[in-house]
Amino acid sequence: MTRNVVRALRAAHLHDVGREPLLRMACERLQALGPPFTSVYAYMLHGDLLELEAYAGRDTEHTRIPVGTGVCGTAVSTGRDQNVPDVAAVGNYLACNVDTKSELVVLIRRGDHILGQLDVDSDVPAGFGEREQAVVKEVADALAVLL
Repeated sequence: MTRNVVRALRAAHLHDVGREPLLRMACERLQALGPPFTSVYAYMLHGDLLELEAYAGRDTEHTRIPVGTGVCGTAVSTGRDQNVPDVAAVGNYLACNVDTKSELVVLIRRGDHILGQLDVDSDVPAGFGEREQAVVKEVADALAVLL
């Protein structure tokens, strides 16, 4: 499953596909895995802001997120991936959609340097276990090398 996503990203990179199409492909391929992957957003770090550069699934009004704000900003400010089984329990949660029940944020990092993140929303409560987190991390790690 993940190998196919990573293989497709590597093949696209070999054909000189640029950053935005690679990010979009990663989002589309992850979302195509189906539940619990409802929507996938690729935010890249620009100074103290996370900027949405690609996504698959539902639109979001959150195209720029300050570091430290919401689950996405918290991941960057703490330097740790975030797996939130119940977004309603998070005080600073930025709702992309009212149907979202859980969220997974995996950092795209090169060593200690954070490049951005993959933010995955799910309509399933507690949608992300170790398996799903490992899948997204493998894609994020591939992107860290290819971008």
